[in-house]
Amino acid sequence: MDDPARHILPVGGHSILFVMATSQEYGPHLKSRIDPLITGVGPVEAAVETARALAILAHRGQLPQLVFTLGSAGSRRLDHAQVYQVARVAYRDMDASALGFEKGRTPFLDEPAVIELPHRIKGVPEASLSTGGAIISGAAYDAIAEDMVDMESFAVLRAARRHHLPLMGLRGISDGKAELARYEDWTEYLHVIDEKLAAALDVFARQLEGEGLAAPAERP
Repeated sequence: MDDPARHILPVGGHSILFVMATSQEYGPHLKSRIDPLITGVGPVEAAVETARALAILAHRGQLPQLVFTLGSAGSRRLDHAQVYQVARVAYRDMDASALGFEKGRTPFLDEPAVIELPHRIKGVPEASLSTGGAIISGAAYDAIAEDMVDMESFAVLRAARRHHLPLMGLRGISDGKAELARYEDWTEYLHVIDEKLAAALDVFARQLEGEGLAAPAERP
């Protein structure tokens, strides 16, 4: 069984658990910097694997100080093959509005429909993120208010918050301008995204070593 402790990395005096969905997004540039927990695709797998890892670490008294999710995302409005930090996260699959609940808000859970993340990497552009179980393409973007879409970040966020841990996220835009028609439409830019995610992590490491974690109010 995979030991989640091996995915925790000390960065600038902070212990960080890095989380990714797939090995396809984990290229040579990231491999030279981190050893992430790979959860599998979608909110269910991400929630199960992140929650399992954090529960084991909590039982041992080895919880990290921060959970960091990274990988690819789709967007119709953001620049392709560019990296953005996650400023806020929504869960697009949750819709109990027929019972009078706000769309995107989980009934009986004391959480807003859109959750702001508490820290920032200075100099990296911000974007909002929508998480859900379906790949978004073409006209499906019409129903989404957020800047970019993925399938895991909200699930990782909920698992982290269950242990009172903050989350940070980086996403590289792999697709969205055109309708997805084949597997290669997603993978075409992953090698570029790998390099740019690694460069953003270097910026993050320098920030931690020099200034510590930046809150939204402190960002430039």
